Amino acid sequence: MCVCLCFSGSRLLQPAQVCDVLKGFIMVLCYSMMSYVDYSMMYHLIRGQSVIKLYIIYNMLEVADRLFSSFGQDILDALYWTATEPKEKKRAHIGVIPHFLMAVLYVFLHAILIMVQATTLNVAFNSHNKSLLTIMMSNNFVEIKGSVFKKFEKNNLFQMSNSDIKERFTNYILLLIVCLRNMEQFSWNPDHLWVLFPDVVMVICSEVAVDVVKHAFITKFNDISADVYGEYRASLAFDLVSSRQKNAYTDYSDSVSRRMGFIPLPLALLLIRVVTSSVKIQGSLSFMCVLLFYLGTITLKVLNSIVLLGTSCVFVKEANMEEKLFDPPPSAASSRVNSRAHRTKHGSTAPPQEPTVDKAGISLASVIPQPADVAESAAPTIPKSDSDTFLTTPDEEEDDKIINADTGLEGDGLKHRTPKKDLLEIDRFTICGNRID
Repeated sequence: MCVCLCFSGSRLLQPAQVCDVLKGFIMVLCYSMMSYVDYSMMYHLIRGQSVIKLYIIYNMLEVADRLFSSFGQDILDALYWTATEPKEKKRAHIGVIPHFLMAVLYVFLHAILIMVQATTLNVAFNSHNKSLLTIMMSNNFVEIKGSVFKKFEKNNLFQMSNSDIKERFTNYILLLIVCLRNMEQFSWNPDHLWVLFPDVVMVICSEVAVDVVKHAFITKFNDISADVYGEYRASLAFDLVSSRQKNAYTDYSDSVSRRMGFIPLPLALLLIRVVTSSVKIQGSLSFMCVLLFYLGTITLKVLNSIVLLGTSCVFVKEANMEEKLFDPPPSAASSRVNSRAHRTKHGSTAPPQEPTVDKAGISLASVIPQPADVAESAAPTIPKSDSDTFLTTPDEEEDDKIINADTGLEGDGLKHRTPKKDLLEIDRFTICGNRID
């Protein structure tokens, strides 16, 4: 199927377009499968459970959602790579069709899991004493206990920030699904919306308050400046801008979503399923309204992408990271520099030198750079810019650490510094949704 689109003599579609076609097929098949799932039966089945049991179920669903997101990203990556890999770099794998079927099964199961989560939240909203909703909101404050009093580095805080963004967006979609289902049950009576409004605001405010308190105390206890969030913003903006280049192999939203550990397919599938089942389309006027709504959403998406791209370019320019857009990936650059250093070390092109021995009888040839190494480091193959020092997040403890190599050297000891890590190099293609709790 996809091989014909990609490699029928010549490439008919770009890799990003092939991924979009695959997403379309997955959405169509999963939507046809979701039509057989009865939402009303699931609602009454969950409503018959006790409050404590529902609280435990909701916590289990949150953990399962993170595990599904991590495992599903690997499945989708395997599918996309298999469908778009070049001919000269083909690897041994099970094929496009089995990967496609596994992706369909994953998206369907993840959508069912999110549906159960939304149904549990709907039951909490419709309970008379609101006890379940109160217990679920108190679960957010337990999150403070699990994260505030632990050691955090700046890179771990970056992962937590991405996870919080993904979690808050998912909660907004779940609240939208709850409102749609309740409005359908009351025949779209606008008066009932004001009944739901206080509970929705209470859930959103509690989530925001917990995140603010959590990040405030984490930065306080770990002595992290608030300016680090500007670095996080610049890193996400760099991901979005770099994925819009002509040589990009993914859609512009994929790089940012994968950094946050967010997979939009199951959530979009569930939202489409709920909207189509809640809104009845009858008559030519209704179809015309749906068509206009679809065109409006496409227009809004285009405008949103333009605004995001322009804002991201401003952030990248303010961070002086423009030159990095034309550099090779950090992983490839570091591996090439290490390989050249390895060849210099074992090539023995420079004349051998006698090792220098200090007063303690320790050879310093292993710690003092040789002329060949100095020449290699003096002529790097990658252009350096101010952006190389912007997104580096060294810890103060690592900067002050002095290692004397068990020699007992005092005074002018040799300082061994831990190499600085770049935020763009950390977890670029891994799931960051695993919260550091």
